[in-house]
Order: sequence, then C-alpha cells, then structure tokens
Amino acid sequence: MAPNSIHWFRKGLRLHDNPALREAVQGAGTVRCVYFLDPWFAGSSNVGVNRWRFLLQCLEDLDASLRKLNSRLFVIRGQPANVFPRLFKEWKISRLTFEYDSEPFGKERDAAIKKLAMEAGVEVIVKISHTLYDLDKIIELNGGQPPLTYKRFQTLISRLDPPEMPVETLSESLMGGCITPVSDDHGEKYGVPSLEELGFDTEGLPTAVWPGGETEALTRIERHLERKAWVANFERPRMNANSLLASPTGLSPYLRFGCLSCRLFYFKLTDLYRKVKKNSSPPLSLYGQLLWREFFYTAATNNPRFDKMEGNPICVRIPWDRNPEALAKWAEAKTGFPWIDTIMTQLRQEGWIHHLARHAVACFLTRGDLWISWEEGMKVFEELLLDADWSVNAGSWMWLSCSSFFQQFFHCYCPVGFGRRTDPNGDFIRRYLPVLRGFPAKFIYDPWNAPESVQAAAKCIIGVHYPKPMVHHAEASRLNIERMKQIYQQLSRYRGLGLLASVPSTNGNGNGGMMAYSPGEQQSGTNGNNSHLPGASGSSVTTGNGSRSILFNFDSEEQTGPSNVGQQQQQRLHTPPQNQQQQHHGYHSVPDASQNITSSRLYHEFAVPQHPGLLLHTRGSITGKRERESEREGSGEEEPASCSVNKMQRQSAEVSLLLLSEFLKVAPRITVVTRITVHLFT
Repeated sequence: MAPNSIHWFRKGLRLHDNPALREAVQGAGTVRCVYFLDPWFAGSSNVGVNRWRFLLQCLEDLDASLRKLNSRLFVIRGQPANVFPRLFKEWKISRLTFEYDSEPFGKERDAAIKKLAMEAGVEVIVKISHTLYDLDKIIELNGGQPPLTYKRFQTLISRLDPPEMPVETLSESLMGGCITPVSDDHGEKYGVPSLEELGFDTEGLPTAVWPGGETEALTRIERHLERKAWVANFERPRMNANSLLASPTGLSPYLRFGCLSCRLFYFKLTDLYRKVKKNSSPPLSLYGQLLWREFFYTAATNNPRFDKMEGNPICVRIPWDRNPEALAKWAEAKTGFPWIDTIMTQLRQEGWIHHLARHAVACFLTRGDLWISWEEGMKVFEELLLDADWSVNAGSWMWLSCSSFFQQFFHCYCPVGFGRRTDPNGDFIRRYLPVLRGFPAKFIYDPWNAPESVQAAAKCIIGVHYPKPMVHHAEASRLNIERMKQIYQQLSRYRGLGLLASVPSTNGNGNGGMMAYSPGEQQSGTNGNNSHLPGASGSSVTTGNGSRSILFNFDSEEQTGPSNVGQQQQQRLHTPPQNQQQQHHGYHSVPDASQNITSSRLYHEFAVPQHPGLLLHTRGSITGKRERESEREGSGEEEPASCSVNKMQRQSAEVSLLLLSEFLKVAPRITVVTRITVHLFT
C-alpha cells in the first residue's frame, strides 16, 4: 500500500532543490506539507513585524506554488510535539520527511519528534539541504572539533567532495499519482494567518522592501548573477551611497529562510565562472558568501551556548557594562551620531542594513564606544534583521566584539569618518533622518559642531530637535581599547604566551599616537585567488586566514571583499568634537592606549573561556603566529610613514586564537580581578 506522507517545512521554504520534499512524494499515495506556527509564540517572541511579514509572505508564496500542483500548505497552529501524534493518527501517516537542522535547538527538537514518530510506527527521512556540506563530516575530519579559523575550515572542505547537485524542482510529473486531500474549510483551518491575527498592529506599516517567498528569490538570483561581472576578474564596484540602500539583487533573507537553495546558488556561480573563464576550476574564494555562512554553522552546531558569553567555551568573558538606557538609545536610533542613528533607523524600518553598516553599529555598541555586551546587540538584530540567523548572527557579534575568532581590538570604527568617506554628501542620512535634512554636507555627520546659525538655518537645534552625542567617541574608544588590552594581557600572562595584540604606539607624526582603524578596512591588495576571499556580503576584511570581521548579508553587488576593501573604505576614527587631532588618509590618531588615563579606578572581573578544551581543535597547519597575506593600501597613494609603522606593528601583533586555545586546554577555569583605569567622560 502506498504510504501517506507528511513533509514538515521549517526553513527550506521552497519547491526547488528540496530533497526531503521529493522523498515525501516518491511513491506516496498522499502528501501533506505542513508548517507549524504558534500564535502565542508570535505575540511573545523577540521577532519584529518585518520578519513576521517576510515569513508569512514566504508561506503564502509556498501555498500558491503548491496550488499549481493541486496541493496546499497546511499551516498548523500549535507545537509540533503536541500536534504530530494527533496528525499521525488522523491522517494515517506512515512517512515523515524534513530538512536537517544543524543548530543545537533544532537537533534537540527533531530528536523528540523522531521518537514520537517511531512510537507511532512512522518512517522518518531527513535530508541535508540548508548547508552545502555535512557539517559532522567537517568536524570529524578535524579530529572531532569544529575549526575555529576560516583558513582551517577552507583546508578541511577542500578535502571533501564538492557539494551535491541540486535536485529537481517538485513538479506534476514528480508528484505522479500522489494527491493532497484538501477539505472545503482548508483556508479556515490551515490557511496562512495575517499579521493582525498574530497580534501585530499594521496601521502605517510601509510596503515591504524585501518581499518574501521562493518566487521572489528565484527572480533575484537571476538579477544577481547578471550583475556579477566581477566573476570574470574579481573586480567589484566601489562603495558609494547607493550601496547602503536595499538592492533588488540582495539574497540574504532568502538564503536564511531557505526560499533560495544555497546549492543552487553555488552551482549557478560555478557555471557562470566556467563560462567566463573557459572551464577553468573556480577557486574557493568564489563561494565566500556561502562558505562564511557554513563556517559559522559548523562552529555552532555542537555548541548550545554559542549565543551566550557565559558557558560558551569559545567566548572570552568580558566584563561588559549593564546600561539599559544606553542600549535603548542605540536600538532606538537616539545616540546623537547621525551615521549610527541612520543605520538603526533603516534597520527598524526595512529589516536590512549593508554589511559595513552592521559592522559600524556593532562596534559602536560593544568595544568601540558603549561597552555593552554583544549579546544585547545580537538580540536587537534577531528582532529586526530579516536575515538574522542564530549561528551567523551570534558568531558575527562575537567576532566584532573581539569575544571570539578575532582579537585585533585596536581596530575601531569611527561613527563620523566612516560614513563620511562612504557618502560624503550625506544623502543616506537625509533619507532616513529628515530632521537633519537641512544641514550642509560639512556638518551632517557631526551636527553638534555646526555653528548656531547653521543649526537655526537647518531648523534643527542639536539638543532640542536632535540629541547631542551620547558619548565622546575619542575618549570612549581609547578607554575601551585599554580595557580590551588589559583583558588580553591577563590571558597572555598565565603561561607567558604572546597572546596580546600590542597596541601600536607610534604613528610617525611625532605625537606618540596610535592609528585606530576598522577591522573591515585593513586589506586592499590581491594575491592570487585566495586574496579574493570571501565575496560574502558582510565579509569585509582580510584573506583566507581567518583574520576578518563579518556580519552577513548576501545583498548588493558591492560585496566588499578583501581584494578592494581598502580602496573602498579607509574611514577611520574621526576627529573628536572638541579636541581636533591630526588625520592621515582617513585614519584618526588617538593617544596611546597603553598610557594610564588619569581618573577614578574601577575593578572588573573576567575569566578565561569556560570548559576550555571542548570546542578547540588540535590539528591544523598553524603552529606559530597566524599566517597573514601582505597588506596593501588600495588608494594608490604612497603610504605615509605612520601607516607603514602601524602595518608592521599590527602584523607582528596578530593574536592567534589557536595559541589561546592551546593555553586554555591546560589552564584551569580561572577567575581574576584586574584593575583598570577609567577616564570619566561626558
């Protein structure tokens, strides 16, 4: 007798390249495609209206595609563990299929459902299709531990077979004699709910900038590939103001919800490259957008505490401040820094921001200015960002806060100069912060410096119509660099390892300052194929050695990779509002962070990562200080002496996570108290 099947949609909201869905219909008598939605969860979860709207649009598109095959989507209200036993009996189910979920919560949930299915005599078929590779094989190849550097990850996947080809899209011919029983009241019982039904107030909600669904995803990937002329020569458009706006070729939300298959994207890139390069083998760097995503999935798959600082074996415990008021100002775009507030306004309105904009606001919240935990920023992104993904979101926040993966804490984004270099005229700010529209370009990034007459002419008095800066950036960043330095000094002293990235103290201008710069802006040269890693949206720095900082989005064609990031962004720490200091090519010279800052003293407690040996691999090619490809400034101008000195210092100051790992394997769980000097700023 032909089996009755259920295909359970979670991610993977598509009919193309869905091997688990194909298994559901193969030889089956009936098939029902289900999606579980808990209305109570919708009203209480930390997910904003834009993300819910995107999901509902995905479900509506999926239902419309199934209708063309004389089938329907069954949106089930309730929890899978509570509802599945009833459905198994009511629909006489003998087969359950779903896509493999690599994240710890998903694996735990799926194990429980498998047990329920086994008790009900239901066969369970699980297929991998949300990732390119079987993550367990990567970990097995690495001696049972996930790789913690991108270079090591690349080495491992180069030993694996290529990803499997996408499977055929579900069609009438594949359905065969398989039918979907649909009742007259299907819409009432199993229809896709509205935002209002889920408790959202939609009055005044603007039209979605990112329409959800597989249909939109497949349209976008064709546009995306049409504009990928860079595949031929790895040249990418220069960053400009338009790069900061949502692109009709953006893909990140569609990959996150599985409306677009990562394998389809992979092989379409491969085919395009071979056409352009006449059948030559594509380098791994071509797939950087996808591989960084895969890297974080691999790092997180066996770590249920990956999104936490406490109890996370790969995360340094940093004594972040608890400051709800400052956090709220950041999240609600009231920091008084137009560049930061514009980005956060765009995020709240549209559910998306450019990857370099993500870097800017993440650095500002954590180690750059406010010294607030990356966990708090991650939660805000989880609420507002359409493509927020548990593994990638947490991994990226740990990275940018120097809590894991990346330790070059003296790289710091400037909340004034960074934006000014990208969009000198300030059009991006005027678009999202109309209150500042009247300011001339000279003052739009630092309106507090505008004379009263200029503020009056702009009809915006700083401190009245728009807030004053909530922090003195130069002083705050200097203090926070000192904090990070002392934390890493303590970690390095336990075994005398040279773990501390010594902060540069000479910049060639004779004032003993250091050149502070952004992690996304170090490297600009190219060096063979590897120098182009990864073209991932959000990938903003360095090469395949793992020394780079990213927050993901597969969006505009201006995907900044290491081959030209130095050419595109040389924005550095800006001249502070009151103490103007000398600048060099976008860098801002700030006093040596190693000097004591006269002030009151505070005590901070921190500890080395807990359970130090759990997720740290012991195999790999990195035995000493981290390998690094040569860095070149992309401006075409001769390097100032200060930059050359700074480059040598930061090359020699690379902090190796693997060295730290080797130490932590033998170190007991140690809690230490360190005294740091704090400059009180206003």
